[in-house]
Amino acid sequence: MPIIVNVDVMMARRKMSLTELAEKVDLTLANLSILKTGKAKAVRFSTLEALCQALDCQPGDLLEYVPDAVEKVA
Repeated sequence: MPIIVNVDVMMARRKMSLTELAEKVDLTLANLSILKTGKAKAVRFSTLEALCQALDCQPGDLLEYVPDAVEKVA
């Protein structure tokens, strides 16, 4: 998929754990993990807004378009 999710990068920059971020944005650990690993098929604007607020960033810091991106193998 050419959309790369960089939630983990922003979490590392803010020194924030998955549990802490999940609490701040009111998401379950499972749902946040799915989003973080790029396995989510969609994201609500309200969730994107909450992530940006919690991580003090812009949507472009979390999502990146790379046309020829190679999918990560889990």
